[in-house]
This record gives sequence, C-alpha cells and structure tokens, in this order.
Amino acid sequence: MQDSRRGLLLGAGAYSLWGLFPLYWTLLKPAGAIEILAHRVVWSALTMVALVALFRRTTALRAAVRDRRSLVLLCVAAVTISFNWATYIWGVNNGRVVESSLGYFINPIVTVLMGVLILRERLRPLQWVAMGIAGFAAVVLTVDYGRPPWVALILAFSFGTYGLAKKQAGVGAVESLAIETALLTPVAAAYVGWLVVTGASHFGTEGAGHTALLVSTGIVTAVPLILFGGAAIRVSMVSLGLLQYLAPIIQFALGVLWFHEDMPPGRWVGFGLVWLALAVLTAEAIRHRRRTLRAALSPPAVTPG
Repeated sequence: MQDSRRGLLLGAGAYSLWGLFPLYWTLLKPAGAIEILAHRVVWSALTMVALVALFRRTTALRAAVRDRRSLVLLCVAAVTISFNWATYIWGVNNGRVVESSLGYFINPIVTVLMGVLILRERLRPLQWVAMGIAGFAAVVLTVDYGRPPWVALILAFSFGTYGLAKKQAGVGAVESLAIETALLTPVAAAYVGWLVVTGASHFGTEGAGHTALLVSTGIVTAVPLILFGGAAIRVSMVSLGLLQYLAPIIQFALGVLWFHEDMPPGRWVGFGLVWLALAVLTAEAIRHRRRTLRAALSPPAVTPG
C-alpha cells in the first residue's frame, strides 16, 4: 500500500510538471521554437549521459544500440518526438496553450485509432461510441476555429506515433531517451552553432538568467521522466491512464485562467464532447480490464471423463 501511494505521488508529480510546462517555455522568449528545441535536445542528451552513468544503465544502453530493430524504432521515435516538442513549444509561445492541451486530451483517442489502423485491433462497442463522439467533436472544433485544430492534431498523432515506436522498441525510459537525444544532437548542435555564427542566437545574449533557463532544459526534460519511471513500476496501468489527464487539465486551466485565451461557446461544446468521449473510453477500459482479470482468476471448468 505504501509503495502504491508513493507511485501515485510520483505519477502525479510527473504529469503535474508536464502540465506546468507552458509557464516554463514562455520564459525562454525571445528565442524561437526551433532554437529552444535545439537547446532542449543538446542539454537533454548531456543530462541523459549523466543519468545513464548514475543509474548504471550502460549495459542496457549498449544492448539497445546493438539491436538493429530497436535502433530503427528509436530513430522513428526521435523524429516524431522532435516534431512533438517543436509544435508544443511553438503553440505555447504563440497563444495556443488551450489548443495544445486539446492535443494531449485527444491522445488516448488517437492511440486507440492507431491501434485499429496500424495494429489491426478491433474496437469494442463502447469504443466505437467514443470514436463517434470524438469525430463529432473534431467537426465542432473545426467549425469554431475556422480551420482544423492543427496544433492539437500534430501533437496527438506525433505523440501517438512516438508511444507506438517506443512500445515496439521495448527499451527502458532512460536508455531510450538517451539514444533518441543522441541521434538528434548532431543536427541540433549544428543548428545552435549556425545561429551563433550568424549572430541570430539568443544564447548568452539575454542575460545570465535566460542562459541558465536554456541550459536547464535538459534537467526539466529528465525530472518528470524519472518520476514517471518510478510511478510506472509501482501503480497499475489503469491508475497511470487516469493520471495522464492531469497534464492537459493543468494546461487547459493555464490557457484559460493564466494566459486568458479565448473560449467561445462553440469551443466549450467541442471540448465538452472530447471530455465525454474520454469518459466513455476510460470507463470502458476499466470495465474491460476488470472483466479480463475476473476471467483470468476464475477456476477453469472441469470436464468429466
């Protein structure tokens, strides 16, 4: 019980930090989204090298690098997470915090959809209902925004693809992020160097505080990941699935209450439909898991003979 409580606290800490990220990324202005992304990659790579050594994951890291299939999948993960990070930073720093939160609200729905389209999984009846509600929500939000919510869609599909690639790779969280950032670092470092040479860099030109914040992107990336890793081994997948809504809830609240982004009636209706779809999806997942556990624990039927 004590271990489970600790796991819930660790998970809540991880998702709360991810939810508070909009407050952090806005501090890095006037640096643009791509410059911030490049620094995040470089400093995260250095941080992950330290963590691999600290947690003694060198052997596991070498095994993952030698496995060609895992390495290819982590290359896919690296590319998709770079799109995700860049889009999220751009969205937050361009007044689209609410739309960015939508991306993480619909991520579970997108994950189910990808399971159907890519893994050929079959939807259960209530999952079909949730998909229908989500589809209607997409139409309502498109009409309200006057365009598809591109930021939300890119975030949801890139993170869904990232999660799928990571799951297929089967590599630990610390090792996988170390490999992903190492793969991206040459490009990121070259871009940072190019900005410095051309005089377009904001690193070291906006004061010591701004420079320290850019350097801290590695730690900011690693800390919630470590907390999440601690939670994942202590709590059930159902609990983690429920905790994941903390991040977009906090992001949404920041967008409306802190950044004062517009929420016209049509947008509230669209978000309400998304939340309804998530409620149906979550309730169905919990019921299905309980039914599966009961079936697994029930004694097998004894046939006469």
